[in-house]
Amino acid sequence: MKHGQRISQRLSQLVLVLGLSLTPTSVGLAQSSNSQTVSYSQFIADLKAGEVSSVELYQEQRLAKFRRKDQPEKSPPNDVFLFDRNPELVELLRQVSLKYGTHVRVVPSGSDSVVVGVISNLLLGFFLLILFLMIIRRANGAGGPGQILNFGKSRARFQMEAQTGVTFDDVAGIEEAKEELQEVVTFLKSAEKFTSIGARIPKGVLLIGPPGTGKTLLAKAIAGEAAVPFFSISGSEFVEMFVGVGASRVRDLFKKAKENAPCLVFIDEIDAVGRQRGAGIGGGNDEREQTLNQLLTEMDGFEGNTGIIVIAATNRPDVLDAALLRPGRFDRQITVDLPSYKGRLQILQVHARDKKIAAEVSLEAIARRTPGFSGAELANLLNEAAILTARRRKSAISNAEIDDAIDRVTIGMTLAPLLNSKKKWLIAYHEVGHALLMTLLKHADPLNKVTIIPRSGGVGGFAQQIFDEERVDSGLYTRAWLLDEITILLGGRAAEVEIFGDAEVTIGASSDLRAVANLAREMVTRYGMSDLGHLALETPGNEVFLGRDLMPRSEYSEAVAVQIDHQVREIVMHCYDIARKLIREHRAAIDKLVELLLEKETIDGDEFRALVRQYTHLPVKEPAWKAMATPVSFVANDAQQS
Repeated sequence: MKHGQRISQRLSQLVLVLGLSLTPTSVGLAQSSNSQTVSYSQFIADLKAGEVSSVELYQEQRLAKFRRKDQPEKSPPNDVFLFDRNPELVELLRQVSLKYGTHVRVVPSGSDSVVVGVISNLLLGFFLLILFLMIIRRANGAGGPGQILNFGKSRARFQMEAQTGVTFDDVAGIEEAKEELQEVVTFLKSAEKFTSIGARIPKGVLLIGPPGTGKTLLAKAIAGEAAVPFFSISGSEFVEMFVGVGASRVRDLFKKAKENAPCLVFIDEIDAVGRQRGAGIGGGNDEREQTLNQLLTEMDGFEGNTGIIVIAATNRPDVLDAALLRPGRFDRQITVDLPSYKGRLQILQVHARDKKIAAEVSLEAIARRTPGFSGAELANLLNEAAILTARRRKSAISNAEIDDAIDRVTIGMTLAPLLNSKKKWLIAYHEVGHALLMTLLKHADPLNKVTIIPRSGGVGGFAQQIFDEERVDSGLYTRAWLLDEITILLGGRAAEVEIFGDAEVTIGASSDLRAVANLAREMVTRYGMSDLGHLALETPGNEVFLGRDLMPRSEYSEAVAVQIDHQVREIVMHCYDIARKLIREHRAAIDKLVELLLEKETIDGDEFRALVRQYTHLPVKEPAWKAMATPVSFVANDAQQS
């Protein structure tokens, strides 16, 4: 690199010297500081008056130098700048020369410009060649010649003893996965403890889970705990535009791993290279399939790879090839799922170590308010709270910042409140329609708060429910709960129709209606919750181009499809009728609630339920676990949009 820098410096000096030496002398004459410049009109007047004794024309420079008859001989000539084309001047000079004897001379242009052009082109080409060679040298590092052809070398990051700064103490909320992987670390540190009784070290561990649950963090923890060489690479780094490069990189990676065994190899996002083969497109010679075939052979082929443990992570296990998932390649599949309450509390405790949090803030309360949050989302939640605290110039994070951070993460950034207009009234009735049904329906989760403060993304307002943590964690939803949830989603549209009439219905319920259609169809086709019987008529995940059939197969006849549509419509219309009936019966309560909401812009669940009790004799839904938990803030329905 020093040699290249010296070349570039010498080139720049050469360009400077050539530029100075090849400058036309005529330009120097034109810019002489001793010459006196006169105007073109004065020059013409002097010519016509016969006061000019001699004229020299420099056509390329569009310059004329002339002397007056009364001008001393030793004085410099006068300069005048000419126009690009001036045939009148040529004719005038001819007449003056004949009439007054003025000496006129046209100075021919030299060939300097041609020489300069040729040398400049040669110099530019030479400079570009040197620059290209320097770029190639820098791209290939300090290696010797031939580095540009090393496409097939593995790009895995290698560390003899990885120091990632992350240990198992920094990983929280996924204790089962930690125990499995701690066992892998023990395999590597004291393999004889297991091999003495005939146990075989697992060849591969596949980490499966939703995004943000800590799969890559677990791999960093293993690298920090295990005192063995560690290779890390992403699945996308195997695939290149050149055919055969991916397979070559796989071979090179395992060759280096065998030389440093026992060791760990971590492949992040393995679905980039491990997707199912034979999708019907690309053929068997597809570059990705060749790379996958080589990976399968290296993990468990004719030659063994004793002492190499491959750890891979993906959030798309459904698209992976079956040969990759079999025992002998990935012996263990560890699910890294969304954390439960205890897991969320542990994750919050880890991320709260370096943050200043007020004494009144309870991490237990935050953990109960955030079911369904991943570890990454919890970390982002505390970070947003810290940013809001700094913006508000507070010394520690308080409950107000936690509340605003939860709303910002789940819904969006707060915008300026709406002015008192028809749009604001429409949004208020829409959201109160949702909130009233959350309060009155027996099997629905109760209301946390309702607001008409707009949020980013076109959200004009929203109503939040207090979701049952057990139900969210277990994923078990009853038919009664699903029907009530559909009724709640239709509450906004029902309120618009009852209050303003069919002609004033807005498009604000479009997202609600999409969610209603999906829920009702799943009840019929997947959950067996309709008059069609206990049948699963559709299966999820029939995506094209993921190793499955190009044309998805219909799982029922056209007659059954008509019945499915009929059942879906029956469910939706039944829930819609209930929503309209409840809103019609409690019109007085809705009007009072809307007036209060327009005044305060946000009403919490307790105040809302207290107002509903004043206008109805029906039992009001209260949080069953209110004594032990702070309300869970989670968006239950799509808000009114502009």
